[in-house]
Amino acid sequence: MKSSIINVIQKNISLLTSDNINEYQYIPLHDRELPSLQKLNKIVDLFRSIIFPGYYGDTITDNDTLGYHIGLNLERLYNLLKEQVQNGLCFNATEDQCIESEKLAPDIAKALINKLPELKRIVSTDIKATFDSDPAAKSYGEVIFCYPTIRAVFNYRIAHELLKLGVPVIPRVITELAHSETGIDIHPGAKIGEYFSIDHGTGVVIGETSIIGNRVKLYQGVTLGAKSFTLDEKGNPLNVPRHPILEDNVVVYANTSILGRITIGRDSIIGGNVWLTNSVPPGSRILQSKAVVSAFNDGLGI
Repeated sequence: MKSSIINVIQKNISLLTSDNINEYQYIPLHDRELPSLQKLNKIVDLFRSIIFPGYYGDTITDNDTLGYHIGLNLERLYNLLKEQVQNGLCFNATEDQCIESEKLAPDIAKALINKLPELKRIVSTDIKATFDSDPAAKSYGEVIFCYPTIRAVFNYRIAHELLKLGVPVIPRVITELAHSETGIDIHPGAKIGEYFSIDHGTGVVIGETSIIGNRVKLYQGVTLGAKSFTLDEKGNPLNVPRHPILEDNVVVYANTSILGRITIGRDSIIGGNVWLTNSVPPGSRILQSKAVVSAFNDGLGI
């Protein structure tokens, strides 16, 4: 029995390390330290405790100690960011580029910390937009503490800034952490303006090259996606603008798919369950076609 399992193990080692199986090329060996999911979770938690003091992290009962708590968390955040940004910069880099990342990582960490006041300002507009558009919300604090849409948009705002600073991989990890928690999938490359809100949120997808203006509201199940892909000479998709542009004051209702590089003009309302692949002018009202009513006996034909 013992020799039998040894033979099985040896055979599968040989197969799993083989260079002769073509498909194995799609799982390249990664021989560097990866960004840590646990530490990236901690980084997001520290961002939350700094932007939303008292709601996340330590309980703060005395406003006089607020500066102390924020200072302590900023120091922790800087040290973790510096380490994880370096791992992100090394992810697909050459050896020389990886060595250079040791110099870049501290500056990127400091640059992101310098963006915190603006990050707090713009997230505040998202909280106000969410509160103002939901009669069920009883306070701004409830929105901050309970609403999954704020969690998802907050992660996106952090990830987007990291992406603009040239950090690979980590922005995608941060938005996917929120995607796993909330069911809301926002690519860090999307550009989203102020006073952005998502009602309910489950199933919302916002693609990489989407552009969203100010005071835009989406409902659950909305997809801002690509209609098709432009391919290079090898048949690989090119990373070109392929997602919609939503101008200011647009509302998109539940389960609507808006696809391709089209523009939804400002002040437009797109109804629920709409499939839209053409641009519409400002002030448009787009509704689904009249429903087709059919009779079924005991569910037959469904």
